Amino acid sequence: MLLGYNTNGWAHHDPLDAIAELANLGYQSIAITLDHGRLNPFDVRFPDELRRTRALLDERNLTSVVETGARFLLDPKMKHEPTLVSSAPEARSRRIDFYYRAIDAARALGSSSVSLWSGIARDQATEEQLLERIAESLAPVLDRAAAAGVWIAFEPEPGMVIDTMSRFTRLLQWIDHTHLKLTLDIGHLYCQGELPIADYVARWSDRMVNVHLEDMRADVHEHLMFGEGEMEFPPIIAALARCGYQGGVHVELSRHSHEAPQAARKAWEFLAPLFNRALGK
Repeated sequence: MLLGYNTNGWAHHDPLDAIAELANLGYQSIAITLDHGRLNPFDVRFPDELRRTRALLDERNLTSVVETGARFLLDPKMKHEPTLVSSAPEARSRRIDFYYRAIDAARALGSSSVSLWSGIARDQATEEQLLERIAESLAPVLDRAAAAGVWIAFEPEPGMVIDTMSRFTRLLQWIDHTHLKLTLDIGHLYCQGELPIADYVARWSDRMVNVHLEDMRADVHEHLMFGEGEMEFPPIIAALARCGYQGGVHVELSRHSHEAPQAARKAWEFLAPLFNRALGK
């Protein structure tokens, strides 16, 4: 496993500067959030920016994944909208088009996966109707990913239609695919009471291709700096090592962008010794 960081925690930096600084700190993997600015998939400069980013990743020997959690990229007025569960088909199509662009970006960057989530239900649709919307929307996305050789890493997200691992299991009854994998957010498990975390890591290890990590408190979905929440990290890191997970474990501190360099260093100093111990270094 590789200690990594999500660029959504560097929202006020040029992504190339952020990646370079993270590599200088010692991070080995980057979760690249597509958003406004240099890495905007709707900007005509995007292909050139992808080439520059790929060159930097290769130069610094970094692995990567692509993240699609930008808050206002598709709608400047409504956070995260539209989504896979939006009521209007044309709205869902806009989200699908974004995912197509993200898959193409992942292929250009050499990224292993594209991470995504379901969205919030904003109408009175039944659970079955919402699952049908997700399944119908995911089907072409998964086919596009398979053709590109990229995993789709689905993330259960608190407050969304697919929020817990049990609901992710339910989704798999509606759609499964060789390229449908999992982004496991460790803090989400803790704040929603999905414990013990080591059991979930072991159970889902064969499907995990992306991991998010942060500190949290029970029943509160707030990404905290390590040591500011309630979580015990040595057994979590040990569980990831024990299951043989080889991908990136990406720190996700999107609300720490105002102090990104300091937050990234603090996270590194907390986590790197735990990773080294778990990996026998």
